[in-house]
Amino acid sequence: MKTIDEEIKNGMFQKCYLLYGEEAYLKRQYRTKLVRAMVAEGDTLNFASYEGKGIRPGELIDLAETLPFLAERRVILVEDSGFFKNSCEQLAQYLPQMNESACFVFVESEVDKRSKMYKAVKKAGAAVEFSPQKEAVLVKWALGRIGKEKKKIAKPVLSAFLDRTGLDMGTIDRELEKLLCYTLKKEVIERSDVEAVVTERIENKIFEMVDAIVGRNQQKALKLYGDLLALREAPMRILFLITRQFRILLEVKELTEKGYQGPDIAKSVGAPEFAVRKNQAWARQFKKEQILSALEDGVRAEEDVKTGKMNDRVAVEVFLVRHSSKQ
Repeated sequence: MKTIDEEIKNGMFQKCYLLYGEEAYLKRQYRTKLVRAMVAEGDTLNFASYEGKGIRPGELIDLAETLPFLAERRVILVEDSGFFKNSCEQLAQYLPQMNESACFVFVESEVDKRSKMYKAVKKAGAAVEFSPQKEAVLVKWALGRIGKEKKKIAKPVLSAFLDRTGLDMGTIDRELEKLLCYTLKKEVIERSDVEAVVTERIENKIFEMVDAIVGRNQQKALKLYGDLLALREAPMRILFLITRQFRILLEVKELTEKGYQGPDIAKSVGAPEFAVRKNQAWARQFKKEQILSALEDGVRAEEDVKTGKMNDRVAVEVFLVRHSSKQ
């Protein structure tokens, strides 16, 4: 990312770029940055965009071979083409010898680093991976956005905000925009503001539900279940998310016992560090056998629903009652 920023600043660009990875928000940001830096606003003659499967490589090559009209370069944006997952021999062979007055910007969701296209782009230009950002980076980014609006937010309130949004930058961006608009006339953002306008993910309810199960708070677990049903969440999706959380809990417990540290565990289980810390606290209250029992009951409940032995709503309720019981 720093390399792209530097190239934009200096006006010196590669012949082709590949932007890929899980962090969709950053990919979109850098796609837009590159296009705006290389193409004059409103210049439709020297800019073309393609999206989706079925793009013909020959058409892209013909366009790249066409000289730009009264401009330094012709920019061709190609998104989610599948070229980096499936074979695209024709384009892979062309890239190393492509026209100097053309630039390809590929934006992909799925990339096979062993593919000829990936290797060709890396040799002829730049392949940049956009990975999920660490919690500390997102905190700094959010504080910067809030500071630009001349507002303040306490660390516990910002943590409550991130608990609701998760660590996806796109979600943080949307919810932060809502929060800033809601607090337009306020200097300090308070927890009540966050609770009033920031949308809470279903995963948060599941997190709370597991917390209630661990704390043997059966009443709270069933109330949260009722809240999710009222939001028209399917019982089997709720069960899937609960059992997935128990699988993460099991993995966190095993890795912690082996001496792994928070950042390494977070990377292994694909969860933010604050979630790992919470799972570690839960793990201390659960024996491994109890977690395995919950996972087995989750599988059994799914089988009972599929075979018609039990209603889906009741099956999940029985699971919650059994595992949140004080006995």
